[in-house]
Amino acid sequence: MLHFKEYGQGEPVLILHGLFGTADNWQYIANQLAQKFTVFAVDLRNHGRSFHSDEPFNYDVLANDIQEFMDENWLYQTRLIGHSMGGKVAMQVALNDPDRIQKLVVIDIAPRAYRSGHEAIFRAMNGLDLNLLKNRTEAGDFLMQQLDNDVPTVQFLLKNLSRRPSNEGGGFEWKMNLPVLERDYANILKPIGADEPFENPTLFIRGGLSRYIKDEDTPEMAKLFPTMRLETIPNAGHWVHANQPALLTQSLLHFL
Repeated sequence: MLHFKEYGQGEPVLILHGLFGTADNWQYIANQLAQKFTVFAVDLRNHGRSFHSDEPFNYDVLANDIQEFMDENWLYQTRLIGHSMGGKVAMQVALNDPDRIQKLVVIDIAPRAYRSGHEAIFRAMNGLDLNLLKNRTEAGDFLMQQLDNDVPTVQFLLKNLSRRPSNEGGGFEWKMNLPVLERDYANILKPIGADEPFENPTLFIRGGLSRYIKDEDTPEMAKLFPTMRLETIPNAGHWVHANQPALLTQSLLHFL
């Protein structure tokens, strides 16, 4: 069963985070949407407080998890939001089971294949000796050194670091299932596809400073999601929800 947080009341909205993320990353947005909807912010498998599994990690498996989550929580239909990797999961769910997704929002990801780009992050996280780590400051200093003082990325990764109970030997651990995410990283980069398009209302949102959705991506997006429209949030990078939360909330509320 997937871990989740529930906010507000009204018709349901599901939010799916990206790679290395958690439901907690979407707390501000969830609270804003909760003024009109019941919001479920979900930890995908191998992330946050959800279960870890050595099974293959791919979009078919992740989409099936979400469909099962909907069944378990009596959600016959929902509005679905996904960011980055979670956006690809959301697209796959909508394509697999279109009658159950009333509206789809995909944030800063296209359905195409992507080049790898997280190798340095995997190396940095694997290089951190969690058994000898004394505190989070020490972890932050190490990651900053390994990742060229990339403050936003380091702060984001540190949210995944938690203390192990003393009866388990103490030290720290990653909330994510790092070995499986690294093993199946190639699956995360793969494209999304289907035999039939998703014809319900679909909104793609990109950060104005991000290169994850390019203008040349729109024909393939429109092929799979023919009712789609694309919005650009100015002065936002890939983490649109962190860079411009108010503008993103405004777009979401208007569309949903």
